[in-house]
Amino acid sequence: MRFVRWGEAGAENPGVLDASGTIRDLSGIVTDIDGAMLANIPAFDIDALPEVPHQTRLGPCIARPGKLVCVGLNYADHAAEGGWDVPTEPVLFMKATTAISGPTDPVILPPGSQRTDWEVELGIIIGRAAKHTSDGAAHIAGYCVVNDISERAYQQEMGGQWTKGKSCDTFAPIGPWMVTADEITDPTGRGIWLDVDGDRMQDGNTDTMIFKPAFLVEYISRFMTLEPGDLITTGTPPGVGMGKSPQVFLRDGQEMRLGIDGLGEQILPVRAS
Repeated sequence: MRFVRWGEAGAENPGVLDASGTIRDLSGIVTDIDGAMLANIPAFDIDALPEVPHQTRLGPCIARPGKLVCVGLNYADHAAEGGWDVPTEPVLFMKATTAISGPTDPVILPPGSQRTDWEVELGIIIGRAAKHTSDGAAHIAGYCVVNDISERAYQQEMGGQWTKGKSCDTFAPIGPWMVTADEITDPTGRGIWLDVDGDRMQDGNTDTMIFKPAFLVEYISRFMTLEPGDLITTGTPPGVGMGKSPQVFLRDGQEMRLGIDGLGEQILPVRAS
């Protein structure tokens, strides 16, 4: 299934896409697409649900994740373009959940930003609590597209703390939908790409991730309990602005378009604060 959240920002309703791509209203079945729902997805007849009007805004595909855990440098060629060593274990950092926004919402450049960058990533959504698990796949509810927006000056020039450069408001667009793990039993081997103003910047494949999704769930669960609704981002392929020569970064008025095969696309206008 493909779960969505639709409606005005801050007042989204739960929904699901039918076979034709029409949004169906789930609000009579569940209160939201959140951890409680993902831990116990109810049975329902999609075709019996009311249709949602076309052109309705889609919000973040999951509500209120307790944690947004990020994996850095998980594509060897991305590590190389940034001048970092290829990690022998997953590099972990946290991103504030207040950074989460919808798949067509504006990305707002923070005041004084000069080096805001893009990173298309595969997101893992947790469906069952995981602590010291040896079966990571059993805890995955589904997958989604994430854009791990990064202000490189904040990340690299202000004490070397990545979370500073990753957590500004609108710096974590997610969606357009969450695809459940029963539809995507193996998320590797999928094209992953990002364009800025129509120019292809990133063009990779999830098969080249160093550490695969099931292992990442197992690894992260050694250090913290993962709960239903938590989101893990799994790293980005090469082609970020920081890795270009000369470097290029986002500017007011630009547009990003990004996606992963089978998981949908985001279209994100870039705006000054």
